Amino acid sequence: MSKTLFDKIWDAHVIKVAEGGLDVLYIDRHFIHEVTSPQAFDGLKQRNLPVFRPLQTIATADHNVPTKDQHLPIQEKLSRDQVEKLRENCREFGLELYDLGHPYQGIVHVIGPELGITQPGMTIVCGDSHTSTHGAFGTIAFGIGTSQVEQVMATQCLLQRKPKCMRITVDGALQDGVLSKDIILYIISKLTAAGGTGYFVEYAGSAIRALSMEARMTICNMSIEMGARGGLIAPDATTFEYVRGRKFAPQGADFEAAVSKWEQLYTDVDAQFDLEYHFDASEIGPMLTYGTNPGMGIAVSEHVPDMALPGDSPVSFDKSLTYMGFKAGESLLGKTIHHVFIGSCTNSRIEDLRLVAEFIQGKQKAGHVQVMVVPGSQQVAQQAIAEGLDKIFSDAGFDFREPGCSACLGMNEDKIPAGAYCVSTSNRNFEGRQGPGARTILASPLTAAAVALAGKIVDVRVHFNQN
Repeated sequence: MSKTLFDKIWDAHVIKVAEGGLDVLYIDRHFIHEVTSPQAFDGLKQRNLPVFRPLQTIATADHNVPTKDQHLPIQEKLSRDQVEKLRENCREFGLELYDLGHPYQGIVHVIGPELGITQPGMTIVCGDSHTSTHGAFGTIAFGIGTSQVEQVMATQCLLQRKPKCMRITVDGALQDGVLSKDIILYIISKLTAAGGTGYFVEYAGSAIRALSMEARMTICNMSIEMGARGGLIAPDATTFEYVRGRKFAPQGADFEAAVSKWEQLYTDVDAQFDLEYHFDASEIGPMLTYGTNPGMGIAVSEHVPDMALPGDSPVSFDKSLTYMGFKAGESLLGKTIHHVFIGSCTNSRIEDLRLVAEFIQGKQKAGHVQVMVVPGSQQVAQQAIAEGLDKIFSDAGFDFREPGCSACLGMNEDKIPAGAYCVSTSNRNFEGRQGPGARTILASPLTAAAVALAGKIVDVRVHFNQN
């Protein structure tokens, strides 16, 4: 019987079928951080249970950590307490922790791939919705709740209902200045923030195949922003070469044996999906969000819609525009911006930093703009320094910081002031996401870099047309 890639991986991990059509799913890798793990550890303590397979659990500190002076004690009490609690729990349960100062510390969805922990065909979970990032490697990866974190710690399994399957095919060539972030923002704008609800999405097509692994991770990262359970891309030669030689990947003959298995991870030609969509890559421009969910997106050359689109109520549409300070029908081009954030589990990898550095080299940011560039991990930071990217950033007036989730969310010191606009490479533009009253405009790293230089919203394609 023909199967989708998702079906092949899911079925291979089902331990047994439970009552009510639920599957007991074996989990290959479990990532934890300081935010969603404390209650799960408390549950284990109350039941006097150990972590069942500690070597399958990877811990790091990322959400609450400062991105300045990480060698000093954390100043914010709540953040300090949560990180310290993670340290205590990892010591008590015998888990290795990539803590502040550790060479492998970083955002949980950045360190897994770069260390070779993430490999094709796996099931991966974390108490974080953007676990879907790992799907770029041909894995079933998704976020779970605190009670499920405890369940995986105790059993290395999860009780799950199998979701439906959707395929999104993107064919054709992208315009200059258009990145994978624009692809996924475009898709979400067409399908809405609820368009993927109940589905696991496979991305396919020539435009997807042409992407690097880091660009594919951006696509899968934001699958959750259209309500999907997760997203994945079939592994290929690009995937295998990315994994080759990484710290925790198979080595030598073991790697070649693994590749021979990974090559079987694809959707059969006549496999059926519950829903399919097709898009033309050439029609995608640099994207921006204008509202307070990622589905409220337009090309930079377009105008804010006059009315709510399908999937958004008129009330929420009006509320979003009021919060953002925008008007229906207006263009965002020329809008003054005071903050730019380049980072997060969506766009903080070395490829993102290289793109920005190449774009801004020899230039200066606008005087009124504050720019934070936050690498996704210690390894990304050290690589950026080795390549001299940090100097390019500082010469341009960009603030190159230490690794962490940073201004993606208002859980640490890197908050955007109330009422201020921030063009951000992160994944969510909810009310208050980057700080109480902050106004977030999602964009690609190239668009963010162009905005930082101009001090206002601009179409990055103008740069490429001039060169």
